[in-house]
Amino acid sequence: MNSQVSVHQLGVKDQRRGVRLTLNGVLWALQVLWGFFFAGSGFGKVLLYDGVLYAQAPRAVAWYAAVPQPLIVFIGVCEVLGGVGLILPAITRVRPKLTPLAAAGLALTMLLAAGFHLMRGEYALVPANLVLGAVAGFIAVGRSHLRPLAPAALTTRRTLVSLAVIVVMVLTTIVPTWYTMTHTQF
Repeated sequence: MNSQVSVHQLGVKDQRRGVRLTLNGVLWALQVLWGFFFAGSGFGKVLLYDGVLYAQAPRAVAWYAAVPQPLIVFIGVCEVLGGVGLILPAITRVRPKLTPLAAAGLALTMLLAAGFHLMRGEYALVPANLVLGAVAGFIAVGRSHLRPLAPAALTTRRTLVSLAVIVVMVLTTIVPTWYTMTHTQF
């Protein structure tokens, strides 16, 4: 009896169990992960509109001291909108071409952040910026050229899924970020 299993047999076995890795599935997973990450990270920067929080922030994140408060808040707004833009236009299928634009904007933001940290000699921060930016760039290319999503009429189901995603995003990223920043001494 042959104990080796062919690649074809494994593929059939995986398909019967419903386990398939597709480009579309990878893109969706990355869109959700990056969307939640950037929404939470950006919201933390948006909260720095508060002068007291802004004054305390450099104790937690050194580079904040080198950036004017309005610029940090602007970057935060861009990250929140970019994070939401990775998910909602794609889920609702209302203007799904906004998703690759959001991803490209986030990729550019991370590229600029990497350059900023290089100029400041903060080399330890650069790899994270490059990985975040590269994945955002992959999402941009994936959703604009490789697996674009076609626009469609807004349905009740897509509306409810979108609302559920927003609620989950608020509960898992926005609220904890707000609580941590307003109830923790840096």
